[in-house]
Amino acid sequence: MSTKTVEDRGKCEIIPDLCKGCGLCIAMCPEHVIIRDETLNRRGYRPAKYVGHGCTGCGICFETCPEPSAIIVTRLR
Repeated sequence: MSTKTVEDRGKCEIIPDLCKGCGLCIAMCPEHVIIRDETLNRRGYRPAKYVGHGCTGCGICFETCPEPSAIIVTRLR
């Protein structure tokens, strides 16, 4: 079995203290690279968390997030 490594095409940064844990970005991510964090943020919510790889930079998480600056998506190429 061969293992193929694919470069990330994007990067998703989630600001934990701005996230209210609604889960919209988790549900809408086509690559399933956003999960719910196990720890609470300073507001008492379990924020979304990027797993660290696999982002395509599509921006769907950014578009669905009701908090204006909680998610930053960067296209890498």
